[in-house]
Amino acid sequence: MSSNGQTNGAIYRPYSIRDKVALITGASAGIGEACAWRFADAGCRLVLVARRTQRLAALKGAILAHYPDARIHCVTLDVRKTKALTKLPGSLPKEFADIDILVNNAGLALGVDATDEADLSNAQQMLETNVLAVVALTKVVSAGMKKRNSGHIINISSVAAHESYARGGVYCATKHAVDALTTAALHDFVDTDIRVTAISPGAVQTEFSIVRFGGDTKKADDVYAGIDPLTAADIADNVLYAATRPPHVQVTEITTFATYQCSAKGLARVKL
Repeated sequence: MSSNGQTNGAIYRPYSIRDKVALITGASAGIGEACAWRFADAGCRLVLVARRTQRLAALKGAILAHYPDARIHCVTLDVRKTKALTKLPGSLPKEFADIDILVNNAGLALGVDATDEADLSNAQQMLETNVLAVVALTKVVSAGMKKRNSGHIINISSVAAHESYARGGVYCATKHAVDALTTAALHDFVDTDIRVTAISPGAVQTEFSIVRFGGDTKKADDVYAGIDPLTAADIADNVLYAATRPPHVQVTEITTFATYQCSAKGLARVKL
């Protein structure tokens, strides 16, 4: 028997997070929605945060139809509303008040402007959503984690956190910031039992590109032409893996590419 309770040579079983409270932002679609399903399957109590009330309600109904005993609290909130965001933990029902797992997932890219052509309104929205919201929610949620000396902060980052590319300057800057915030948090919480993880996907086919191209589905589809892209469920698997390691294990980062991808723009396109 090893010192951490695992039998040497035995099957390594995930650490149970049943009854833990998981708060997921951007939960109404894409990676956030997929995470909601995976954490529901793991038996977590869910706090689902997103802007679209009807999408949240539909997701809650679908999860409850599949997992009738699931406990779900939905919050309609735009994470750009910083004051409301910072009040969120204190407004939760008692059953959901002690947040064990924070998934900072809400994020977006807008446009493909060159640096010298940057639309400042789009830039502000990306900075507020992708960076300031992560700062604000991490600040208020980690306060409770520190009191309990337990918790896990999981930031959905991107391969764009590690490399920049043409016509993606502001988005890449925001994800570089998420990477920096994650690394700084690792240092800040090193003397606690709080774990910190960055999940950095490559090409994932969700609403991401549709939003980036202002609803132009043709341009969005072209991003993934000739490859078999990652899915939201693939990234939710990464998130759940990090969350279900034993308490003495801290997965600091997972970077995942689609097959036929070697970098943000390094794609070998083939006929499928």
